[in-house]
Amino acid sequence: MGRDVTTRIEDLGLIGNCQYSALIHNNGEIVWCCLPRFDSEPVFSSLLDSEDGGRFRISPADGGAGTQSYVPNTNILETIFHTATGAFKIIDFAPRFIHYDRAFRPVQLYRILEPIAGTPRIEIVCEPKLGWSKKHPKTVQGSHHLRFEGFDSELRLTTDIPLSYLNGKPFTLTGRQHMVLAWGAPIEEPLAPLCERFLNETRRYWQRWVKQCDIPPLFQKEVIRSALALKLHCFEDTGAIIAAMTTSIPESPGSGRTWDYRYCWLRDSYYVLNAFGLLGQCEEREQFVQYLLNVAGGAPGLTLAPLYRVDGSENLEESILEHWAGYNGEKPVRIGNGAALHSQNDIYGEMVLALSPIFLDERLSAERSPAALQLMEGLARKAIAVSGKPDAGIWEYRADWKPQTFSNLMCWAAANRMGRIADQYAPQHAGEFHDAARRIHSEVIANSWNAGRNSFVGHYGGEDLDASLLQMVRLRFLPANDPMLVSTVDKIHKDLSLGGWLQRYSLNDGFGKPSVAFVICTFWLIEALAAIGRRDDARALFERVYSTLSPLGLLAEDYDPSEQRMWGNFPQTYSHVGLIHAAFAASPQWEEVL
Repeated sequence: MGRDVTTRIEDLGLIGNCQYSALIHNNGEIVWCCLPRFDSEPVFSSLLDSEDGGRFRISPADGGAGTQSYVPNTNILETIFHTATGAFKIIDFAPRFIHYDRAFRPVQLYRILEPIAGTPRIEIVCEPKLGWSKKHPKTVQGSHHLRFEGFDSELRLTTDIPLSYLNGKPFTLTGRQHMVLAWGAPIEEPLAPLCERFLNETRRYWQRWVKQCDIPPLFQKEVIRSALALKLHCFEDTGAIIAAMTTSIPESPGSGRTWDYRYCWLRDSYYVLNAFGLLGQCEEREQFVQYLLNVAGGAPGLTLAPLYRVDGSENLEESILEHWAGYNGEKPVRIGNGAALHSQNDIYGEMVLALSPIFLDERLSAERSPAALQLMEGLARKAIAVSGKPDAGIWEYRADWKPQTFSNLMCWAAANRMGRIADQYAPQHAGEFHDAARRIHSEVIANSWNAGRNSFVGHYGGEDLDASLLQMVRLRFLPANDPMLVSTVDKIHKDLSLGGWLQRYSLNDGFGKPSVAFVICTFWLIEALAAIGRRDDARALFERVYSTLSPLGLLAEDYDPSEQRMWGNFPQTYSHVGLIHAAFAASPQWEEVL
C-alpha cells in the first residue's frame, strides 16, 4: 500500500451511495474501489497488491496516518492530519440524495481538501489501473482534468488543484480544494459550488434517513453505524444486496480461505432484510422482492443458486489470479465464487421468510400480489422437497456433504410460515404445509439431537456442534424454556468459545480447523441468551465484544481474539446484521428507560 505494505482492516473507512463503494485508509489512500458497481473490476486496488495495484492517495508530504471519523449519522468520511507545518482535512463522500423524486446516486467520488492550521504540505497521486490486468490507462490532460482511457466508460478526474501537483510532488495547501472522479458523464459545471451543494445534500439525506430508523435505548451509535453500513451494501438499481465490498481478504493468516464476497447471497439478504425490519426500514425489502422475482423467473423448477451477481446473472466461475500479491501478501486472490454451484437447501426457507412480512405485516400490504404468493408457495414446496437431503449448508462446506441441521431447520421454517400465511390467503393448501412442518420438525429432533452431547448437532447423525443452531431460538423451533434448546445454547457457548468470542464450528472443513471467531456467531449467542431469559448475560457479553470494533464502528467477517485483530472480507453484512439484532435483544425497551 504505497509506503506501508501492511494494512490493518481496522484502519479502513467506507463510503458509498448504493451504486458503488470505496475503502479509504487512514493514510488518505483509496485502496479499494470497483466501478461502476460492486462486482465490477477494481479501479483502485492496492488493498490486494500494495506495490502494483491502483491507488488514489492524498497524504501529508512527510507521510503518517490521520484520524478518521464520520460526519455524525452519515456516510461522509473525514480524515484529519497533523503535520510539522500544519493540519488539514480530507472529506470523502459519494453523492446520494433525492432529486426529482428519485435517489440520485451518480458514479462519482468526491474528495475535498481543507487546511485547518498552518501551511500543510501534501502529496497527491491518482493512478487508476485497468481492472484485474493492472495495466495503466492512457492519461490525457485537459485544462482542469485528467482523462483516463481504456475503461469501458470514460473516467475523468476534475479538479481546481493545478494539474502539475498531481504527480506526487509536495505542495502547500492554502485553501479549500476539490477533486471529483467521475465514471461516465464528466463534470461540466463550476466545481466548487457543485461539491459544496452535493456535500450538503448528501449530509441531509443520510441524517434524515437515520432519523427514520428505529433504534434501541442502548448501543445507539453502534446500531446507527451498522445500519448506515448495511445500507451501502444495497445495490439500488436491481434490489440486490451484496455480502461484502471486497474479495480475498483471508479469514485468518495463512489459511488460504480467500473468497470473493461482492455478490448477492440470497441467505445473507434475508438476514439483512430482517435487520432493516428491526430498524423500521421497508424499501430495501420491496426492492429485493423485485430482484428475487427476477431471479426466480429465470430458475427452471425454482432451483435457486445460493448467490448471483447484482444484475441477477449467474456467471460466477471461480478463478485464481496468480499475478496478484494478495492482502498483505496473503494469497490466493480469487474472483467469482464456486459456492454458486452448491446445493444449499436452507435458501428456500430464507426466501420464504424474506417474503413472509408482505403477508403478515399490514404496512407492506401494497406489495401483496398473486405473483408473490405463488412464489412463496413454490419456494415452500421446494424447501419441503429438499428437506433431509445432503447439501453444503450455511457454511458452504467444500468437503463431503451431509444433511445439515441448519438447512433442515430452515426447511421447517418455510413450511411453518407458509402454513400460517396459507391459513388466510390460500386455505385450500394450508393443511399441506402444516403437515410438512410437523414432519420436518420431528425429523430434525430425531436426527440431530445427540443425547451424548446433550445438544443438537451440525448434521444428521453427527457429533459436531454448530453455532448456526443458535438460530433455533429466534425461529421459535422450540419454546424458549425448552430444556433441549437451553442445553444447546449452553453447550455451544462452552465448547465453541474462543477468547470470549464464538467459532462457527470446530471440525476440519477441508481447509483445516478454523482458528478465529466468526463475528456473527457471537452476536447470535447474545440474541439467544436474551431470548431464553438471560438478558443481563447477553448485555455483558455485548459490552465486552463491541469494545473491539474498529475506530469507525465497522466490522469484518472474522476476529482473532489472541491478536485482537479483524480478518475476512470487509465490511461484512453478516457481522453488522448480527450487531443490530444483538443490540435490540440485549437492550431494554424504550418504555423501560423513559
